[in-house]
Amino acid sequence: MAAFTIFYLVTALASPFIGRVVDHYGAKKVISIGALIAGLGFISLSLVNNLWHFYISYAIIGIGMTAVGHVPSSTIVSNWFKKRRGTAIGIMSTGIGVGGLVVAPLVGGYLIPNFSWRISYLALTALTWVLVIPLTLLVLKTKPADMGLYPDGEQLSEALAPNGTPPFVTKGITLKTALATPAFWLIAVSFLIGLFSQVGIIQHQVPYLEDIGFPVTMAAGALGVVGLMSAIGKFGFGWLCDQISAKYAWSIGLGFQVLSIIILLNVKPTSSMTIIWLYAITIGLGAGSWLPTMSMLVSTNFGLAAYGAIFGAVTLFENTGVATGPLMAGYMYDAMGNYHWAFIILLALNVVAIPIALAVRRPKPLRNFREA
Repeated sequence: MAAFTIFYLVTALASPFIGRVVDHYGAKKVISIGALIAGLGFISLSLVNNLWHFYISYAIIGIGMTAVGHVPSSTIVSNWFKKRRGTAIGIMSTGIGVGGLVVAPLVGGYLIPNFSWRISYLALTALTWVLVIPLTLLVLKTKPADMGLYPDGEQLSEALAPNGTPPFVTKGITLKTALATPAFWLIAVSFLIGLFSQVGIIQHQVPYLEDIGFPVTMAAGALGVVGLMSAIGKFGFGWLCDQISAKYAWSIGLGFQVLSIIILLNVKPTSSMTIIWLYAITIGLGAGSWLPTMSMLVSTNFGLAAYGAIFGAVTLFENTGVATGPLMAGYMYDAMGNYHWAFIILLALNVVAIPIALAVRRPKPLRNFREA
């Protein structure tokens, strides 16, 4: 758990910097360098012989993964799509869930048993360098303007308004201006406590089910369903953000998390597996809501001119919640001998996050702009 916390604290601290760099230099260079750094971190892990080396390796990977992850990738998608941006973000973000479903069994079920954990880390390095870096350099374009296009792939002649002017002009406010708005802090706090609660539950769901009498294999099976439903949820909530305001979509996601914790607290040793699957489905859908809604809240409230920097700043708060939620739940378990009150607190935090999200209002500097 300490390595997990270090990883996410590093990504939290690095995200605002990475966002600024993406805004200034584009995502292609950032992702390529990030993949290189992440690969070096995996090589370092393959050579680990003591605890401090283990922690430093996770910190290195945290820096690399921040540069590869959702800050640059959501920036690219937000720049390229206008009409169905939410759906596009949802499709992009399903890669997180699908990647976990594919890579985790590959590493845990095949590579480690057959080749050792040291070789497995080297294999992850190879995957990162052979797949991510070439695809990034050959395929990615941060903005459609890099190819003489407008969002949604339109040609200039197709995109011209009736008066002959381009309809799409990148508008937005700076990070400094965003930090002075209530909208930024409402978004940041809602994701801080929402992800604090979400990951606090997910990281402890298997030990909890095991503690109350369910076989560990059965409990772990529920975790697999959570990953699958999270991938479905990311696509679904991305689509939903094209239909309704992102703040309402995020509130619905928080509602799924509230319902899932209530279900989990009512699981008994005599409960059937049906209630476990119901919990896994609801927490998975809730877990899938954060990335598409966070991206859309940033782009629609602050514009795209400094999207990377602002999204990175929100990610600082979101990843702080990810890093600390499991620690709090684990500490309370050690102190009390059970998870009951830890889960009650996480439930209450989810409830509090809903009105905070609903209170978000678009800042005045962008209210009259039709294009985000």
